[in-house]
Amino acid sequence: MRENRFLRRRPALVAATATALLLVTAAATQTSASASAAAAGCQVNYTVSSSWQGGFGANVTITNLGDPVDGWRLTWSYAAGQTITQLWNGSFTQAGAQVTVTNASYNGAIPTNGTASFGFNGSWTGSNPAPTAFSLNGTTCTGGVNPTTGPPPTTPPPTTPPPTTPPPTTPPPGTSQPCDIYAAGGTACIAAHSTTRALYAAYNGSLYQVRRSSDNTTRNIGVLSPGGRANAASQDSFCANTTCVITIIFDQSGRGNNLGYQGAGGVGGAVQPAVANKESVTVGGDKVYSLYIPGKSSYWRDGHLTGVPTGSAPEGMYMVTSGTHVNSGCCFDYGNSETTRRADGAGAMDAIYFGTSCWFGGCSGSGPWVQADLEYGLYPGGSSSWNSNQRAFTSKFVTATLKNNGTSRFAIKGSNAQSGGLYTLYDGSLPRGYSPMRKQGAIILGSGGDCCIDNTNQSVGTFYEGAMVAGYPSDATENAVQANITAAGYR
Repeated sequence: MRENRFLRRRPALVAATATALLLVTAAATQTSASASAAAAGCQVNYTVSSSWQGGFGANVTITNLGDPVDGWRLTWSYAAGQTITQLWNGSFTQAGAQVTVTNASYNGAIPTNGTASFGFNGSWTGSNPAPTAFSLNGTTCTGGVNPTTGPPPTTPPPTTPPPTTPPPTTPPPGTSQPCDIYAAGGTACIAAHSTTRALYAAYNGSLYQVRRSSDNTTRNIGVLSPGGRANAASQDSFCANTTCVITIIFDQSGRGNNLGYQGAGGVGGAVQPAVANKESVTVGGDKVYSLYIPGKSSYWRDGHLTGVPTGSAPEGMYMVTSGTHVNSGCCFDYGNSETTRRADGAGAMDAIYFGTSCWFGGCSGSGPWVQADLEYGLYPGGSSSWNSNQRAFTSKFVTATLKNNGTSRFAIKGSNAQSGGLYTLYDGSLPRGYSPMRKQGAIILGSGGDCCIDNTNQSVGTFYEGAMVAGYPSDATENAVQANITAAGYR
């Protein structure tokens, strides 16, 4: 998109929802057993990670206090009619209030003092109390250990419980990440980019590449552990006493959709790579760096042969950006763009836009807003008229989502990335002239699709993470991704 000069102003609105943290445990029971007895015991941490009208997200961590298990089944009952709607890192059945969750193929083995985790979305009406009792493979989780065979206890249990350690406020980094959640929902990631963390629980590769000015050498910056956060210390040591820029943002999906900067020595075009250490934040308490674009920086990839949807194929995407570093320049985008780097007509793009641009005029307030860059227009809803359901997102960290079925429907959502559920800004028909879509399958980050042949990118913005998926993700899947983002602990 090219820049439009019509702007209006209004106060910003910010949505936030509190996060509830619940710990379920009980007193330890001391027992004596024969050497041949198998010991069984467990503790369960049940965390409500997000809540919205009629729904909630939760994470559950099982700690095995007994002998190793190879295959697990966790059961509990709800007291207020809650219903699980989607679950990842396992499978579930529910009969009335009774819930049974069974391990996935890759997390069935839990050693002594080891853990296994899963997450889910659920629905509720009226209230949402936490379960009060859990059983693992038929053994009640009391926080202690009991023998499953052998003689009965010879001494009575203590009358007071042992001290307990509160659960972490965020799930372990390797339990489930956004692209695992998308895959579980049937819409696999075809591109996954981040300078801050892994977007798959098993990802252990490079996140991005930096190049230092002192000798023009490069270093790939990876993660601290599989599924974990970026190794900022590696960047700091490599870039000490010199300037570094970010030259590549690697695709974690395995499809090779790596984003290179649009400029000399990059993937073509005429802009420059972004400085690597312009902004540091923390994720889960670990220092990381953002992709901080001050203007005249942009990243691109022609992915039409490596899985990026083209034509009228459905797709979805999200990004975590910032509401405190924005402008009205065209156009801070992430998503599907032209392979030609030209404005090739209505429907040639399908990208998330975030900023204060009021493309068609008539806006209410001053933004910044989540909009859809569909080429030949930044759409706040289903037409060029202002969408009264739009709202500004001015928080430090913002989640933005877009999904488009390619023929008739698209939806835009946004939220604070630190807490709360997604807010639906628009869900309805495509604008006139955009059905069917004519996507070309390139990926753009930091600019519009036609900005960077002649160094005219005017947009500023911040990118922390994002992914694109094949297919039209369900609302439940997008809610689960948002729950994962808020649990990640951006600060």
